[in-house]
Amino acid sequence: MIISLPRRLLLAGVALAAAQAAQAQEVTFKIAHFLPAVATTQKQVLQPWCDEMGQLSNGRIKCQFYPSMQLGGTPAQLTDQVKNGVADIVWTAPGYSTGRFPKTEALELPGVLPLGGLSGGRAVWDFYGQQLKDEYKDFKVLAMHGDGGMNIHTAGKPLATAADFNGIKLRSPNRTIARTLKALGATPVAMPPAQVTEAISKGVVDGASAVWEVMLPTKLDEVTKYHFETPAERPVMGATILVVLMNKQKYESLPADLKAIIDKTSGLALVERYGKAWDEASIAARNKVKATPGHTLTVVSPGNYDAILKQLEVVEKEWLSDAKQKNINGEALVAAAREAARKQKN
Repeated sequence: MIISLPRRLLLAGVALAAAQAAQAQEVTFKIAHFLPAVATTQKQVLQPWCDEMGQLSNGRIKCQFYPSMQLGGTPAQLTDQVKNGVADIVWTAPGYSTGRFPKTEALELPGVLPLGGLSGGRAVWDFYGQQLKDEYKDFKVLAMHGDGGMNIHTAGKPLATAADFNGIKLRSPNRTIARTLKALGATPVAMPPAQVTEAISKGVVDGASAVWEVMLPTKLDEVTKYHFETPAERPVMGATILVVLMNKQKYESLPADLKAIIDKTSGLALVERYGKAWDEASIAARNKVKATPGHTLTVVSPGNYDAILKQLEVVEKEWLSDAKQKNINGEALVAAAREAARKQKN
């Protein structure tokens, strides 16, 4: 069939117009998370990240934030919110959805990750690339990082040895840390982050497993006095893994140039943005608390810490048993996690 020149030009014009419309497409991402807007994740990481994407896209990418679960639900439901399109992007902890991401739990075990947001984040991202992509196949994973390593903050009792944990009630952020606290003789109590400060002030729990970064935004420093820290040169006693997930269909619906901007600014670049911000916020919070009268910071001695890690070997054994029941090669995952961490020390 021969098409006349005018019709050819018309079809070409339609195609060009469609391409231009795609290139001119604007998008506003709905971003949800469980902490206040002043927290590091939004103020120092996600907002600057959105600003960078806005600049690279000439204003075509914008973000609308919904902190403190403003879209409703609980932190454990954030993964479903992004999967179902309630939010376009979420920042959450996979461990809040107990049992849903079992392979990820290898990173939360005692004695695995290095201390610190940047080194820990790089190790987590390395491990994700090698071992976890199938576990997150329903999402576009923009970043995965650690929380820098757990500390214990208590209102009325200082901690320095494993024996000091006996009989106290501590808030735990995930199943792995709950097992860790239980192995030390404490009673773990699960609750959303927004409830922790009030729970401590009312004596519902004696303290919490929490990183320095979260202390000031949640005002944990106002209800705790004693702060238990692991030695800087040793692997952490446990961690909470955190992840930035995007709705897969939303990502696929974007024009190629906007996808390219997301890809350029996420992944390791976003992980390192998190790590640097986490370390800066943690140092600032620690210094503030240390300088505040009435607070006591205790860095566990190497000997006591060795005894604690020895007592916590049961946590890894329990996790390996669970993994075996799910036909997961737990030994290989733990070995890979430790190798990813080791590479950050070289």
